[in-house]
Amino acid sequence: MREPEFPAHDLPLKDDVRLLGDLLGRVLKEEGGTPLFERVETARLAAIRRRGGDEDAETELRRSVADLSTDEAMPVMRAFSLYFGLVNMAERIHRIRRLRQAERPGAGPATGSLKAVVAILADAGVPEEILTDVLGRLDVVPVFTAHPTEVIRLAILTKEQRFARALVDRIERTDPTPDEEAAIIAQIGEEIRATWQTEEHLAHKEVADEVEHVVFYLRRVIYRVLPRLHESLEAAITSRYGPAARAAADRPFLRFGSWVGGDMDGNPAVGPETIIATLERQRELILDCYVTEVRALAERCTQSPTRARIAPETQERTSALEALLPDVAASLGDRFRDMPYRRLLHLITARLHATRRDGPGSYPGPQTLRDDLRVVRDSLLAHGEGDAGAFRVQRLLRRVAAFGFHLATLDLRQDARLHRDVVGELLAIDDFSELPAAERLRLLELAAATQAPTSDDGRRALAVMKSVADARRRFGPDAIGPYIVSMTEGPDDALAVLLIAKAAGLVDADGRVPLDVVPLFETVADLERARETMAALLTHPTYAAHLAARDGRQMVMLGYSDSAKDSGLASSRWSLIRAQEELAALPGMHLTVFHGRGGSASRGGSRPRDAVLAEPPAALDGRLRLTEQGEIIHAKYGLRGIARRTLELTVGAVLEATARAETTASGPSTRWRDAAADLAAASRDAYRALVHDDPSFPTVFREVTPIDVIERLRIGSRPPSRRRQAGIADLRAIPWVFAWTQTRLMLPGWLGLDAGFNRLLNTHGLDTAREMARSWPFFRNLLQDVEMVLAKADPEIASRYFALGGDAAQATGAHLLTSFHETRARLLEILEQNTLLERHPVLARAIRLRNPYVDPMNFLQIEVLARWREGGREDDDLARVLFTTVKGIARGLQNTG
Repeated sequence: MREPEFPAHDLPLKDDVRLLGDLLGRVLKEEGGTPLFERVETARLAAIRRRGGDEDAETELRRSVADLSTDEAMPVMRAFSLYFGLVNMAERIHRIRRLRQAERPGAGPATGSLKAVVAILADAGVPEEILTDVLGRLDVVPVFTAHPTEVIRLAILTKEQRFARALVDRIERTDPTPDEEAAIIAQIGEEIRATWQTEEHLAHKEVADEVEHVVFYLRRVIYRVLPRLHESLEAAITSRYGPAARAAADRPFLRFGSWVGGDMDGNPAVGPETIIATLERQRELILDCYVTEVRALAERCTQSPTRARIAPETQERTSALEALLPDVAASLGDRFRDMPYRRLLHLITARLHATRRDGPGSYPGPQTLRDDLRVVRDSLLAHGEGDAGAFRVQRLLRRVAAFGFHLATLDLRQDARLHRDVVGELLAIDDFSELPAAERLRLLELAAATQAPTSDDGRRALAVMKSVADARRRFGPDAIGPYIVSMTEGPDDALAVLLIAKAAGLVDADGRVPLDVVPLFETVADLERARETMAALLTHPTYAAHLAARDGRQMVMLGYSDSAKDSGLASSRWSLIRAQEELAALPGMHLTVFHGRGGSASRGGSRPRDAVLAEPPAALDGRLRLTEQGEIIHAKYGLRGIARRTLELTVGAVLEATARAETTASGPSTRWRDAAADLAAASRDAYRALVHDDPSFPTVFREVTPIDVIERLRIGSRPPSRRRQAGIADLRAIPWVFAWTQTRLMLPGWLGLDAGFNRLLNTHGLDTAREMARSWPFFRNLLQDVEMVLAKADPEIASRYFALGGDAAQATGAHLLTSFHETRARLLEILEQNTLLERHPVLARAIRLRNPYVDPMNFLQIEVLARWREGGREDDDLARVLFTTVKGIARGLQNTG
């Protein structure tokens, strides 16, 4: 295998990778001795030769890992895993380097940037009134979720921030002295050594650990970059549409949500206690951020009335706060009387402290804090002192608008089947959950609770609703997000939530339930019935009245994970597109589609911009809610420069798709839609024939993948199965994808597509398929995702996993490898390419860069997995080695679940 090629503009990345590799090698020698370094090098070089076609190299690679004792294997695997962390970081830093180059004078705007998007719209003739109208309803909400394949602990994330800062320092110092360069390299080496000496992973995550993990990104990264999104959009609009249009970008268009602490579906550790504890922690942290920033403003805004003009409203607001906080005013005495802004900001700080304690003088809500801050900003701007503090006050105002006093809206989620059981208790109908959906709906039409629940689930369901009422009072109405009903099958599943809420007393002064009830359609069958279900729900008198009280706002969540596990990637994507089109056409609601995406392509993990542009514009209409999960959160939001780019791509794509839809009505032709439907149907049949209809497949799955290791790993707080472990159907989508990724077959991302592509080409022709690939964003995005999956796969390594099973596994493996090669051949034919990732050299290079380090871990995992199973899965030392390989492979391949 040749070393990855680096074009001239990527040579700094090559230097960074070489430097980090050298520093890691030094740490390995000093911490583990020369033997450890030599074991790592032997395996790495053998893997490189194997990929270069050396027939003897695979034997050497297998022998190098098979001969390792348990004590020797652990540090070798840790070395490979740490290398992935270093390379991942180097590539992210290089992305920041390239983005900085694109922002320099004379450089064209980066593709997908807000500057580029506004230019596209202006050049396309989108008038100012349409642009401002779209901006007036623009609402993008990334929602962070816990993820059982996220493997990096908080202490390591903190070290990575320092490590990244040192690498950025190397970028910013264009001509460092030898001493400065040596100091930076020493700091990087120190962080690598400290990381090596730290246990990377928690043995088990509690919900509180997952909360800290999510708020790390919100507080340390996103909080800092959010105002720059507004500033970039304002600058872009001013440049192309003039200053009069700029005001449209001033309203908040970006907010954040979280499922951590509120996602009860299949997780007994989440409930009323975690809902309140999570919101308390989030309020504590965001108020700390505001206090820090207001204190910094107080240090800056030291203007005196004798030297600067200060609006009388400043003194009026100061006097009002002094009356509200007399003890604070007394403690200040006459300090800062000659610095009115500083005195007012000290009082604002004191009021924030009171809010954190729920004490006298607390802010009733974030709007009141914004009113106080506006007094300072408006006075500074009115008297020409914008560069003496107003800019920074404006940044804080934008943060308060986005994060409120809750940091991130906490969504709630629960399984529809649990609700049915609870409703049966409330209505004293023992078999309620077993009744047909139509009968359940009839019973719910005029239902009222007749008795208190006696089961643990019933009491807990009411306690959840009571905690929501408490949270709304304490943290504000924006703290609680939508209530999502998993596995929704009919309108009764939404009405059940309203009944439970009313039974718990969660109603407003008008007797309405103050919750957005969100049906989640997850399987392909449920997606196909989504329009029918929502039409029945919207016309139901009880729900119609509820929706009217919510201003007609209806959110519907669509699940990428379970639909793909149910019927395969192509069938899932086509069902999702059709469901969105049909839901958008329903009258009587203002629709927001909530996309339940995961990290892997099989769970909707496309590139941010491409994913948005592939959606039907009518279903966007300026609004997008989507989940962000696991290692993808780290990849997208781990560094400020990358987080800003991620958010810019997403917001820009929503703006572009919505604005262009206002002026054009073009869409895929009937011919293309028929072709996509045939592709989806054929691939679905082939997928289900193996995964769901072959009785031997569940056994094969457990024989050839490390699912038994993943189930014991318990990285997250949630069990790997929804209910009982009855086979593939009850296994959650995340461990399903994760297990196949470990084998390098990446099966969920392409299974069935050989049949789908053949149907497409035989029925509609190659020319039609190529037209679709070039001109239809939905189809192009699907093919790009499959291409990435196939490029990360390694069928030769996958065949070694199938050798772990019996005859049925061997036969299944042979069939799947044939299907894999057929899928790859048809894909390349449609894309008009000779090799995978021909048009994506950066991704191709990244995969080649990691392969020599992933391959040895796969071979060791296969060897140890066989030994562990032969011993009855009772050897804890072998299990720990397997855990290390699972986490290392995940870190190397990224977007694994």
